[in-house]
Amino acid sequence: MHINFSLHTIENTDAFSFSPAAYSRFKFGDDVIAAGFGAALAKGFIAKHADAAIFSNQAVVISSPYAFIPTATFTMKNYFVYELNNWLAGNNLPVVQETKIHRTITYKEDYGELDAAERIKLIGNDSFHIDKSFLTGKILIFLDDIRITGSHERMICKMIEEYGLTNNCFLLYFAELTNQDVHPSIENYLNYFSVKSIEDLDVIIKSERFAFNTRIVKYILNTDPGTFTAFIRQQQPVFINMLYNLALGNSYHTIDVYMANLGILKQHIECLNTEKTAPA
Repeated sequence: MHINFSLHTIENTDAFSFSPAAYSRFKFGDDVIAAGFGAALAKGFIAKHADAAIFSNQAVVISSPYAFIPTATFTMKNYFVYELNNWLAGNNLPVVQETKIHRTITYKEDYGELDAAERIKLIGNDSFHIDKSFLTGKILIFLDDIRITGSHERMICKMIEEYGLTNNCFLLYFAELTNQDVHPSIENYLNYFSVKSIEDLDVIIKSERFAFNTRIVKYILNTDPGTFTAFIRQQQPVFINMLYNLALGNSYHTIDVYMANLGILKQHIECLNTEKTAPA
């Protein structure tokens, strides 16, 4: 059993049933919005598909694939799980477990601006891996923030087939493009609705609740060196160190377009460390 569920559908570019401004902030690490999206998705899913008979079996929630740096979906997933667990516990059902889909490739391209064929070509070079033995006999809930062309979903289904998984599966999305006459670049329209430049990130980063994700790390590292340097000088050491360590963890130091800024970042961190250890 494979069931798809999307909380919102996108029929045209003139009206959305969710806030594009909020969605954009979510994609760049606004944890407060991620909380609202995750809870809303869980409530919609429960209303449509929650069945005590089905969920008497153990359920496993699986966020969108990532290597080292989580995606924005990962943050939304946390609040989805909180809401779903409340329903499960209230019905004396086992609360969810979690696992991860590992991916082998990280890429510099902005996925949201690609058309369907370009997406398939790009992601087709990747491969997804999961712990099959952990999943035996469990309900699988795959979570992603948006479905545009279905290329990621096809990779998930390919993985399911290759691993011989016979589990009941739900594929859940916060939003889905249902009008195929709308170009897939609508995803980038939503992604960057509130973020037109690196300066727009400051209010998100310095908010009370901010969560790093792949999109914001790549966006910052892809800025021209002059703008990047000015931006970094305005950030706190905790943020700067986290940015650098996450970039290394995702092997961004091996990608040409990120090397110059990572060199600037490393030098800035070394200067900060020197200042910290210098005698008063």
